[in-house]
Amino acid sequence: MSDARPGPGHGPGAARQDPDAGGWDPQVGYPGYPGWDQAPPPGPAWHHPEAGTWNPQDPHPQAGTWDPQDPHPQAGTWNPQDPHPGAGTWNPQDPHPQAGTWNPQDPSADTGWEQATPPTAGRRPGTGEAPEPHAPAGRRAARRARAAEGTGGRRGRAKPPAAPEAKRGRRAKAPATADAPAAPEAKRGRRRAAGPAPAAAGSRTAPQAKGRHRAGLVKVVAFCAATAAGSMLLLRGNDALARLESPAAPKSRAAAPASAADAPDPGRVLQIVAHPDDDLYFMNPDLRYSISAGHPVTSVYLTSGEADGINAVAGKEATTRPNKPAYAEARQNGIRAAYAKMATGDRSSAWKRTVVPTKGGGHAEVDVLVAKPQVNLVWLQLREAGNVYDDVPDSLHGLWDGKVPRLESMLASGTPVKQRFAYTKDQVVQTLVGVLEQYRPTTVRSQDPTPGRHPDTKRYTDHQDHFYGARFAQLATAAYAKDVKDRPHFAVQNYLGYFNGSLPSALDPDEAKEKLDILGTYAWLDRQNHCGSDAGCGDLKISDHPAGNRWSDSINYARGTSTSWLTADKEYGLWAFKVLDGQVAVWHRTGLLGRWSGPTLLPGTGMDPGMSTVTLKDGRIAAFGTRTSFGTKPADYRREVVYTVQQRPGSEEFGEWQSLGTPETADENWTSDISAPAVSVDGTGQLAAYVRDGASTLRGRVQQAGGGWGPWEKYGGADLHGTPATATDGAGRRMVFSSTSKTVVGWVQPKPGAALGPATATGLPDTTLPLTAEGREGGVRLWFRKPGSGNVRTALLTGDGGLKVNHLTDLGGLQGFGSVTASGHVLAGRTAGGQLGSDVGWGRPWERSPLMFVGAPSSTMTGKNLVSLAVLGMDARLYVTSSADAPDAHLAPWQPVGPRNTAP
Repeated sequence: MSDARPGPGHGPGAARQDPDAGGWDPQVGYPGYPGWDQAPPPGPAWHHPEAGTWNPQDPHPQAGTWDPQDPHPQAGTWNPQDPHPGAGTWNPQDPHPQAGTWNPQDPSADTGWEQATPPTAGRRPGTGEAPEPHAPAGRRAARRARAAEGTGGRRGRAKPPAAPEAKRGRRAKAPATADAPAAPEAKRGRRRAAGPAPAAAGSRTAPQAKGRHRAGLVKVVAFCAATAAGSMLLLRGNDALARLESPAAPKSRAAAPASAADAPDPGRVLQIVAHPDDDLYFMNPDLRYSISAGHPVTSVYLTSGEADGINAVAGKEATTRPNKPAYAEARQNGIRAAYAKMATGDRSSAWKRTVVPTKGGGHAEVDVLVAKPQVNLVWLQLREAGNVYDDVPDSLHGLWDGKVPRLESMLASGTPVKQRFAYTKDQVVQTLVGVLEQYRPTTVRSQDPTPGRHPDTKRYTDHQDHFYGARFAQLATAAYAKDVKDRPHFAVQNYLGYFNGSLPSALDPDEAKEKLDILGTYAWLDRQNHCGSDAGCGDLKISDHPAGNRWSDSINYARGTSTSWLTADKEYGLWAFKVLDGQVAVWHRTGLLGRWSGPTLLPGTGMDPGMSTVTLKDGRIAAFGTRTSFGTKPADYRREVVYTVQQRPGSEEFGEWQSLGTPETADENWTSDISAPAVSVDGTGQLAAYVRDGASTLRGRVQQAGGGWGPWEKYGGADLHGTPATATDGAGRRMVFSSTSKTVVGWVQPKPGAALGPATATGLPDTTLPLTAEGREGGVRLWFRKPGSGNVRTALLTGDGGLKVNHLTDLGGLQGFGSVTASGHVLAGRTAGGQLGSDVGWGRPWERSPLMFVGAPSSTMTGKNLVSLAVLGMDARLYVTSSADAPDAHLAPWQPVGPRNTAP
């Protein structure tokens, strides 16, 4: 986030200060730094022939590498399985390394191009957490949630006041309406009567107690056997059979339950942001969750965030001398302090700072946290725009559009990088590709590349550095996926920026306070010189309002919020569709007892995070998403809706991608700001797809009887945000819903096959944007979260006589944020701490799994009596579980699908 950002009381697109009112003028360009007007010729490539190659995955390229698959590593390599490594290697377990090695524990060590691989040994099986001597502040929320769970409570979960079937949307035997509530036995989670059954003729009497005891033992044994058999079926039935048939076969390994040896892989997270603090404002608490869990985390900062060079609160800006390199250093110091606090609890924890050549021909600073070497910071130190939305040629935006041939560096005063440089557009992309090659992430976090404009002013809703930086990240991940073959699969998560301040708060008070505490560390609130720098130890510009424009209260995913990417076919097979490496990945289980296959990448690149599926009238599955293309000119940037259809029911072959285009006429109009599509089939078999457009209204296309599609229709609405949700009610009528900043708006067909009716106010309270819709109980049930708490809410909407809301109910939860998936009796969503939380029955406490995941969970009914649930882990690997659709059921152990994610 740049200094040219909206402050409290300003709109999300407003500049920090009016230039006409005095003070800092965001229109002022870059006078430059003495001697910087001439950029040096491009430097060497990322691989430096004299100094060696910097590779965080390979800390000692000159001495050989340790391969966990090779039981005989070469001499001079560090092997975490070998407590006595040879000379010339660094072992984090050995406080006395041999001479001639680089040790991040020793700040006086010689600075070379190499960086040690973060150690992974010592992690607790099944938790993804590494034992730490100091509990970082970031774990407080997780401890609170675990403590709440331990007391068995579903905090704030109130008993619904009305029709029993509306309490959790449990399927009823007959359609429920406001006038005809369902029978009490349909109540969610209701248990069978506990009293004894009437005695039958010939029942045993007291003298037969011993016989009853033996009979009781037989019943217990029978019950245990039945339970074990049921559990084997729930653990994806085929898995138990596969282990018996061929326990050593690779496919059997893929189908085996997760154990200590095959526990959820923490993966590797790489974040790409425009400015120092964008990660703290817009990616936290996800960032803190990953660091607290001990996951390898690297943050890449494209610009120095130097702004106007004044490191002072608003009242002292006029009397403070500008110094851009010093302000850039102060922001770096603030970031290092914030990360150190999240990782160790001590903001002063030491860092090892080195210089590395980049693949783009310049140099970058790489910082490694000594106490937690899996935490890295990469500073590319390019110039920032210094303005939210106005034209600034010397910026990422100007470089993207070709207004300048190169963008110069802005080196912080304290950086070990001493040689100035400048990058072309392609060199910025190649620099990021080089970083991706070295860190090999399984999850890439980036800002929103299509944030939109305000409908009234037409100004960007986010900083231009934010979304053009995200577009550079898009180009880089596409090039990395295409050109680098020896790499793991990776998923991408995009985050909303400034506009969070105009939306309901997504975080509960405790999580918001944790986030604000970290921002306070970055803002250097106490003014103590703990970093020993004359430039300052943080960003004083935000010290009088570290929360920003309510940004500390929220977090929102810009894409990937759909919960309909898992679906079942009529043969009880399961299909999962997620985006990996910019392509749609498909996993498939044949039937109830078949084997899993996948991931199989469908042809076609440029796919954006977030897929939705629908089953057509003939039983085939159609998958919908959006695709980004760049073209040859900057104005060619385009995001469009695309879909593919199964060749025939049950087939693993899918047709070519078909484009539905976009309701946007040009990228310049609304920055290609369309949502992911929401899709449904009505009672006549008619397929339709709906998106929110850049003007915050609903648009849609409907498939015609001959297979063609009608035009993009305008369905109205205003102030729509996020992705719409759609489902079909018991009468076959399609309903569509969308969140606004204050409520939920809905549309309904008057009858199947008809056009949607007008936008209708539902009267529902505000939500935290993501909606999940499913047809049940004769209507369509919605699930969403309550702002400021993370609690899950649900309401049944019916279409008879117009759109009506029935029985809004609060279902509690373990705080958290984001989408909630619902099928049968199972609810699941992200909890405080980042793990998956689930609710498997009314009156039972929410449960927390150890899984941390990307995007949204998804669930589906497999037949009439089984619920299947899936997430994509931080290691870009699919994890699945299941449960009988019964009040007293439980989730089977989570199981990974396929081998560990190392390379395609």
